Amino acid sequence: MSRRGEFDVIVVGAGAVGGALALALARDGFEVALVEAREPKPWRAEDEVDLRVVALAPDARALLDDLGAWAAIAAARIGPYRHMHVWDALAPGELHFDAAEQGEAALGWIVENKLVQSMLWRALHEDRLCGSGGSRDAPAANPARSIAASAAPTGVRMHCPGEVADIEDSDSGVTATLADGTRLRARVLVAAEGAESSVRTRLGVPFEGRDYAQRAVVAHVATERPHAGTAWQRFQPGGPLAFLPLADGRCSIVWSLPDAEAARVLALDDDAFRAELGCAFDFRLGAITATTPRAAFPLRLRLAERYVEGRGVLAGDAAHVVHPLAGQGMNLGLRDVACLRRVLRAARERGSDLGAEHVLRRYERERRSDNTLAARGFDAIERVYGSASEPVAALRGAALSLVSGVGALRHVLAARAAGR
Repeated sequence: MSRRGEFDVIVVGAGAVGGALALALARDGFEVALVEAREPKPWRAEDEVDLRVVALAPDARALLDDLGAWAAIAAARIGPYRHMHVWDALAPGELHFDAAEQGEAALGWIVENKLVQSMLWRALHEDRLCGSGGSRDAPAANPARSIAASAAPTGVRMHCPGEVADIEDSDSGVTATLADGTRLRARVLVAAEGAESSVRTRLGVPFEGRDYAQRAVVAHVATERPHAGTAWQRFQPGGPLAFLPLADGRCSIVWSLPDAEAARVLALDDDAFRAELGCAFDFRLGAITATTPRAAFPLRLRLAERYVEGRGVLAGDAAHVVHPLAGQGMNLGLRDVACLRRVLRAARERGSDLGAEHVLRRYERERRSDNTLAARGFDAIERVYGSASEPVAALRGAALSLVSGVGALRHVLAARAAGR
């Protein structure tokens, strides 16, 4: 038997972006249904640092703090960085950013993706529902298939495990039918379940972009000299190499390499890998003294052609996937959250239909423009800095020297990365 619930917003995907959005809207008094395929594994301090890390910008930190999740994240395991150093393997010229120049305590924080998601998931379960808890969803007929009535902040109804099987859009609302027969109706449906979003596919929104024919090799390494609270990045013809400071004194590396070269590097024994990595990094922190097992993931550029289809909205990686060279993927997604939250809150204050086209288009105009500009910018940097041409390398070196020598330019770039 189908069950129907009435909500303001249905959020599909409880990763960092979907979880933050559901929590933000619930804290603002919206009725939210959150659909997630599987409960995330909890973060544990005794576990090895997860290989997937993100560089959170100050505006992302502010959002997480506003949602009540940052304190738990900061108390767990974060690596603040106060400096950023960038240089080119083929040309002179280096670029250095200092948090003190921005009047900030840190330029950003290196945090495990798993930790962010886990603490948001915990925040989503801190407040208990009492009876209907303000939610208009009927009790789940199969408790084993849903944790809907167990624990969530007032205004959020969980459906986990849950999967959207069908979407019906109309002038009055959107209905999502889950695989177990549950029917959820709302004013707005948000796809936030990642790059392979099935909801985006069901909404019929195509994307453009390209495969970089690269993979990012990731690992955590110990170095002869301390990382000094600095995020390091060296541009090489095959792709950028980043050393990101972890809380335990090690560095998380993200080494973008052509597919065949990435496969070769993954196959090296630890001694050979440490030697080759140290050489690629110009031994800026001395020898690489230890490494964890390595992993790799493919690099792609994906930009949804539109962010709104009827009452459906795209956010996070469902809308945009960018090259990791600037570490901005999650920051862009959390900016989507902040914008959509602001737009929906303003619509409610005006008494507008939350899913009205003029409301959702406001979100699309702001975020699609900003995300496309960022993605195309990262793509251009990858193309230019991936070139082994000597004239191009000379121009790169001159550009780095120019930016390094003009404090106002450094300030603008740092402010942009911080979301200001």
